[in-house]
Amino acid sequence: MSTLQIDQVSKLFRASAGGGLTPALRGVSFDIGQGEVVTLIGESGSGKTTLGKIILRLTAASSGKVMFEGDDISVFSGKRLREYYRHVQGVFQDPFSSYNPIYRADRVFELIRGVYFPHTGQRAWDAKIESALLAVALNPGDVLGKYPHQLSGGQQQRLLIARALLLDVKLLVADEIISMLDASTRVDILNLLIGLKRSGLAILFVTHDLSLGHYVSDRTIILRRGAIVEMGDTIKVFSHPQHPYTRDLLAAVPELHKKWQPAAGGAAIPPDDVDVLTAAAPARAGHGQAPGPAGTDRPPQPMAMLEPPPLVEYEKDHFVAAAES
Repeated sequence: MSTLQIDQVSKLFRASAGGGLTPALRGVSFDIGQGEVVTLIGESGSGKTTLGKIILRLTAASSGKVMFEGDDISVFSGKRLREYYRHVQGVFQDPFSSYNPIYRADRVFELIRGVYFPHTGQRAWDAKIESALLAVALNPGDVLGKYPHQLSGGQQQRLLIARALLLDVKLLVADEIISMLDASTRVDILNLLIGLKRSGLAILFVTHDLSLGHYVSDRTIILRRGAIVEMGDTIKVFSHPQHPYTRDLLAAVPELHKKWQPAAGGAAIPPDDVDVLTAAAPARAGHGQAPGPAGTDRPPQPMAMLEPPPLVEYEKDHFVAAAES
């Protein structure tokens, strides 16, 4: 049995009072097995973070189901919901926002203790924390008793992963967890995730960076306009991309040994700070489109596009959708 199953999950947002509905997710289906890393890739507004929030019960799906070890998570409440969070945890893009700046960073452990380990003695609790910190390559003396501003971004992220390891965690939703870290720290965190995978942890790795997804994942899912356009074994998706959008994404990834060249037709060279995924995405503005959800940078979406494009099997463990206009 898969650790997590996503079954035809859709999410609709109302852009404003009296406005129409805009799809953030459209019929998304896939599963994650024990000890597997599945990478979710897409530009801003493609639905990646929305799906992560649905899995973590931070928002509800409009339709479809999320099944954890065969059970529908939407019916969980009370003790059963607490048990769900014992097994499923999330780590997010900005580690500093997960801490209260007036408390020492290790307070994140005390919050876990109060809910899940109220009867654990101090000596046993200290040993449990030390074990979790060593598992993420942190020296307890370097981080415990410190305030968040006294820790680096990498140390903060490792603390949050250690917090998850204090529980009997089976699935980690890692949403852009290294996008705010420097290059050397990114590699350390990725290697940490690979080590956790080898211990049996299932990981949903959400990113907009194709190179990072390629490095860490077993399977890759490409999202566009809230729907899966290509998915399968990571090597197959990256080596034989079939969907035009996937090809555009891969073509937009900068190469270290090459300078960026203008596109055919003399298009201007994008400035350095342009996200390569956003640069690669075709324009979608036009008539008959609804604005994206309030408070997001999701581009306008055609209201008629509620159904996802069907996926067909191109080769074993490699699926691709028909191209949408």
